[in-house]
Amino acid sequence: MAELLKGKPVADAMKEELIKKVDGLKAKGITPKLGIIRVGQRPDDLFYEGGAKKTCSALGMDSEVFEYTENIEQAAFEKAVIEVGQKKDVNGILMFSPLPKHLNEKKIRTLIPVEKDVDCLTVGGAAKVFTDDPTGFPPCTPTACMDMLHHYNIPIKGKKCVVVGRSLVVGKPLAMLLLREHGTVTICHSRTENLPGVCQDAEILIAAVGKAKMIKGNFVKPGQIVIDVGINADPDNPGKYCGDVDFAEVEPIVQKISPVPAGVGSVTTWVLCKQTIMACEMQNS
Repeated sequence: MAELLKGKPVADAMKEELIKKVDGLKAKGITPKLGIIRVGQRPDDLFYEGGAKKTCSALGMDSEVFEYTENIEQAAFEKAVIEVGQKKDVNGILMFSPLPKHLNEKKIRTLIPVEKDVDCLTVGGAAKVFTDDPTGFPPCTPTACMDMLHHYNIPIKGKKCVVVGRSLVVGKPLAMLLLREHGTVTICHSRTENLPGVCQDAEILIAAVGKAKMIKGNFVKPGQIVIDVGINADPDNPGKYCGDVDFAEVEPIVQKISPVPAGVGSVTTWVLCKQTIMACEMQNS
């Protein structure tokens, strides 16, 4: 039986620390505020938005949703995003993506001020992450992975870390964060030869590929730490979710594993708030 790396204890520890920071800012007359930009009403966006607002409220932060219809024109949306970015009381901005296909998302992302880009949506934000600039904010999911490793006192320095997935949202920035802490990092993808063998060689294995139950028992070995970032519809249990790791096969073999749900996903909104508070501190220093 593997030790379960659950997200709730990580979130609870973060909550205590972040409430102190918010109280400190409020004592100076400053309340950190998250601005959420949403186009349309996709259920996934609404679910995450609800969690983010609840987390802000639990910390004593403010939040505001800027909602736009799905048929908004490019020029009108550009103007709206610029206006949100210029609001002095908004310290961090989360914009749900993908945007509707008629909108030029690449251009719109450039309109978010880098100092308020708390989920690494801009090229400037990504550049800061990839150049180890501490004023840049990595995406919330890879940051949540790192917070989980730290909370459970899992050493990274010198360890063989294998990241399965090379997206700009998780895989690539996560590799940078692991490198920053002196992990020896391998990034795998769909064209990696002998993927099970590469994964077996890891001491820390992080699955972020977006394919349900892809990581099977033959990908792992005893003694490994497995972090499952995936959140997918479970093909074997309609209406339920599963990770990128086949939990039933992998859990009996490895030393520690994060479950899905109740793992990394339950930490991400706390990271979003943490980075908004950090942005607020920098904007008011």
